[in-house]
Amino acid sequence: MDNKKKLIIIIAIFVVFMCGAAFLYNKLGKNVDRQQLATQNENMEHNEVTESTDSSNTEANTTETDTTVADTNDTDNTATDTQQEDTSEDKMLAPDFTVYDIDGNEVHLSDFVGKPIVLNFWASWCGPCKSEMPEFEEKYKEQNADVQFLMVNMTDGGRETVEIASEFIADQGYTFPVFYDTKSNAAYLYSVYSLPTTYFIDKEGYMVAYAAGAIDGATLQKGIDMILEN
Repeated sequence: MDNKKKLIIIIAIFVVFMCGAAFLYNKLGKNVDRQQLATQNENMEHNEVTESTDSSNTEANTTETDTTVADTNDTDNTATDTQQEDTSEDKMLAPDFTVYDIDGNEVHLSDFVGKPIVLNFWASWCGPCKSEMPEFEEKYKEQNADVQFLMVNMTDGGRETVEIASEFIADQGYTFPVFYDTKSNAAYLYSVYSLPTTYFIDKEGYMVAYAAGAIDGATLQKGIDMILEN
C-alpha cells in the first residue's frame, strides 16, 4: 500500500512539473521577436557576437536565434553638436579580412569600401543559411547597383570545401558574389561561431547592424535601408 502511495505522489509531482515547464515555455516564447537586427551600439564589438561554444553544433544553435533592432545614428532632436560628434566617434570600423574567389585570388573587404556592404557568413550544410538565400538573391538583383553583397563561405576544408560550396551555388542558380574563407581569417575577425550571420556595413566601412540567425526579406531590406541612409 505504501509503495502505491509513493508511486502516486511521484506521478503527481511529475505532472505538476511538466505543466509548469510548458507554461513557462509558452509565456517566454510569446515575448520573442525574430524579425529584428542588432546594431553596432548593442554588442557590435566583434568579440561579442552571438556564440556557440561547440562549433560542431552550429547549425542547431542558429535555427532559433533572436536579435534586436535600433538605428545607431538615432539621436535626440535636442542633442548638441558635441553629442553628435561623440556618436560618430563611437562608430566601429568593420575589420578588414582576406578571403578568396573561386579561382583562388585574394579578395579583401577593403576592396569594396565606398559602397554599402551586406556581409553574410554561410555554409552549404547549414539549413537556416539555405532558407534565407533566395531572399539574398532577390535583394542582390534589386540592389546590385547600390549595394555590394559578400557571401562568405565558411570553408573549413573538411565538412565544407570550395568544391562542395561552389557546386551548391551552381545547382541553386545563385548569382550573388561568393567568396571562400579557406583560412578562417574573416570568421576569426568577426567571431562567427554561429551560422548564418549577416553584417550591414555603410559606404565608409563602419558597422551599422548585424543579424545572427536566418532573416527574411523584410529584415534584410531593413538592414539595407540602414546602410543606404548612412
